[in-house]
This record gives sequence, structure tokens and C-alpha cells, in this order.
Amino acid sequence: MQRDVPYASRRTGSGPKSLTECGPFAKLARKASELEALDRALRQTLPSPLREQVRFANLRDGRLVFLAPSPALASRLRLMQTQILAAAHAIGVRAGYLTVKVAPLPPAETLPDRSKPLSPAAADHLKAAAVSLTDPELQRLFLELASIAETADSRKPGG
Repeated sequence: MQRDVPYASRRTGSGPKSLTECGPFAKLARKASELEALDRALRQTLPSPLREQVRFANLRDGRLVFLAPSPALASRLRLMQTQILAAAHAIGVRAGYLTVKVAPLPPAETLPDRSKPLSPAAADHLKAAAVSLTDPELQRLFLELASIAETADSRKPGG
């Protein structure tokens, strides 16, 4: 037997749901938020050079798990175990152990440089292509792009 009721009519409310309202994802989002808050709170207790280089990763079975990018930093963090556990207890986290794993931190996201100018040769090719076009709008766009290439190239020192 086929149902004639469309899927959208079975939903309550209007519009799409936020991902944080969707069952398993909501639980995952809450956990990630809690871990991020713990990361901030626990790393604030560390001395400045160490604070920026390590990350709190997880709280599992009464064990605080940190990530350090090198064995030397992992050792420094392990030496501070008493201080870190005391800070955790002060903010209400039940933890009795500290584990530090050596794992490179993810690289900072780098955006590609989008300001590279076109060469004079590219500008010449755009002009030549514009001349051969029959669509006036497309021809105008090609010439505009060629003029930008020339302008960007003329801004170079000695250019």
C-alpha cells in the first residue's frame, strides 16, 4: 500500500531543522562544544608558550587526553599533570589521570593568493579574443579583464 502523504507534511514546524536539532548530530555537537570549552579552560592554566602549542582532545574514563606536537612538549605537559588535574577538579571535571599523545597539530588553514596579476601577454590574448567575439557583453567582459590585468601589472615596482 502506497502512502499519499508527502514527507514534508509529516514534519512539524516550518522550514528545515538546524543540524543541532537532529538526534545523533545534536549529541555530537554538544560533545564537541563541551570539549572545546574544556580545552579553553584547561589550557588557560598552562604557561603561555605551552598553551598555544598543545590541545585538549578528550575526556575519557576519568582521563584527560591532550595532544602535543612533539615529544619535548608532551614531556613538559606531563610534568604539569598535578596542576592540570587540580584545574580540572576546580571546574568540576572528574579526572584522575592525564594522557599526552604526540600528534602533529593540524596546519593553520592557508587561503590561496588570489591577487596574482595576469601577465601582459595574457592581457593581449584577452584583447585578441574580445575582438573576435560577436556578443557585445562578452566582448566587454574580456576587455575589462584585460584592463585589470594591465592595471595590476603596472602596479609592480619598476613596471
